Amino acid sequence: MKKVITYGTFDLLHEGHYRLLERAKALGDYLIVGVTSEAYDKTRGKLNVVDSLATRIENVRKTGFADEIIVEESLGQKVQDVKKYQVDIFTVGSDWTGVFDYMKDYCEVVYLDRTKNISSTMLRIQNRRIQRIGIVGTGRIAERFVPESKLVSGVSTQGVYNPHTESAKKFADRWEIEAYEELEDFYQSVDAVYIASPHETHYDYIKSSLGHGKHVLCEKPMVLKKAQAEELFQYARAHDLILFEGIKTAYCPGFNRLLGVACSGVIGNIRNVEVCFTKLENPANRELTDSLYGGSLTELGSYVMLPVLKLLGDSCEDIRFDVIRGENGLDLFTKISLVYPNAIATATCGLGVKSEGRLLISGTKGYLVAEAPWWKTSYFEVHYEDPLKVDKYSEPFLGYGLRYELSDFLSMINGRNSSEFKLTRSESVALAGIMEKFLSAEGRGRDKAPSEGQRRDNM
Repeated sequence: MKKVITYGTFDLLHEGHYRLLERAKALGDYLIVGVTSEAYDKTRGKLNVVDSLATRIENVRKTGFADEIIVEESLGQKVQDVKKYQVDIFTVGSDWTGVFDYMKDYCEVVYLDRTKNISSTMLRIQNRRIQRIGIVGTGRIAERFVPESKLVSGVSTQGVYNPHTESAKKFADRWEIEAYEELEDFYQSVDAVYIASPHETHYDYIKSSLGHGKHVLCEKPMVLKKAQAEELFQYARAHDLILFEGIKTAYCPGFNRLLGVACSGVIGNIRNVEVCFTKLENPANRELTDSLYGGSLTELGSYVMLPVLKLLGDSCEDIRFDVIRGENGLDLFTKISLVYPNAIATATCGLGVKSEGRLLISGTKGYLVAEAPWWKTSYFEVHYEDPLKVDKYSEPFLGYGLRYELSDFLSMINGRNSSEFKLTRSESVALAGIMEKFLSAEGRGRDKAPSEGQRRDNM
């Protein structure tokens, strides 16, 4: 008897799960299926699991393919299970290719082709809450999004669109999804759109996606003009659609805990916020060559302005930009100074000048500090007048952090609006307004639309 074993969460059991189990069963005579426990899913960073362990086990049983079902509870259990059950073949989906090659020391390893398109018909019949997501853009952030999406239950990455067809096909082949040459075909195949294209293209893609009845998660900065943000949010609300700006820091657990502590009164009234985020970007990359929409503020300004807006609001009395420019005129280092009725703030970002990146929040009773990379907020401290008194806090930050924003986006699509406070519409509008003021002050972005060729090159 040839024994086969496979593992998975199997939440919201769908066609992709069914086909994987069917093919796993065909590899041998006896199929063992390991279903992950809630505790193990939590430790490995799987978010938003809906079905209970008992329900997931029962759904696997109902497929009729499993001869035996076990519970996976810890890292390292796979090797022990292969030995314990005298397994001949270990198999998982091809989206995990290479990850489990170490199992070849114990049995044969087979990676099964991924089911590219989850059937919406099957999901609707079963009343499943799985959203089919399509990606616009194929750059670095899109490359990070796909593996992160695998760790959010209730979504399936279906396909990708890029006006540069070859780039889309290459991306699709890498992640075993569909590439679409026409936007209309793309929209027909998805329920929600993740926009990861260059900044200046966001407005048109958001408007088009909403116009086709699709929920939208758009990378920062969502748009570069205040009026555009107001228009898009108004349209989304009028048509019962979710429009979500993807600033990952806003949704990570540590940052939200930091905000809670800062606003709890332990440091008194907040009077000053100092925040900095810099990195040394390759001078040949788009961020430092795009004369209209490149530079440090459009790239990193959303991050550094986020804690300022969350803690002090969007009604500052004065705002000033101080800039160090490169030879091509783009800002290599930008400091935003803001004056409020009872507080001040400085938000600094840079792509060509390196500085100490930390978040400092000063109050009338003490101060809170999160060292770099504060934008991931895995650790911060609260200090008081007594130097011996220090409160220390820590929270996990998993992967690239994109799973947090995607999980909250999905929750809002499903009618759970408890995450809306993490980045409100008014805060996104305020961020767009700051971008607009800066670009105007720099003499950039004044109704200068890029050509189709420029869009293709930047995607």
